[in-house]
Amino acid sequence: MKTYIFKVIVEPDEDRWHAYCSVLEKYGAITWGYTQEEALKNIQDVVEMVVEELIEDHIPIPKEPQEEVEVFSEPRAIVTI
Repeated sequence: MKTYIFKVIVEPDEDRWHAYCSVLEKYGAITWGYTQEEALKNIQDVVEMVVEELIEDHIPIPKEPQEEVEVFSEPRAIVTI
């Protein structure tokens, strides 16, 4: 089991918030929300779906660049506040 931590960007975009994970962007890891919290929740869901799809399609999960992805061999709990 491995734990992947992906950097995401959440930024204001007119009347809503835009969120994306640059290392997974080419696989569709882009979304939005009416609030910053909603956009963050949505990008979490999208990243999980993208990773599941990569696994199903036998495509390696990106492990680089280090400033965008951290990989741990042991389980981690991640809290964003």
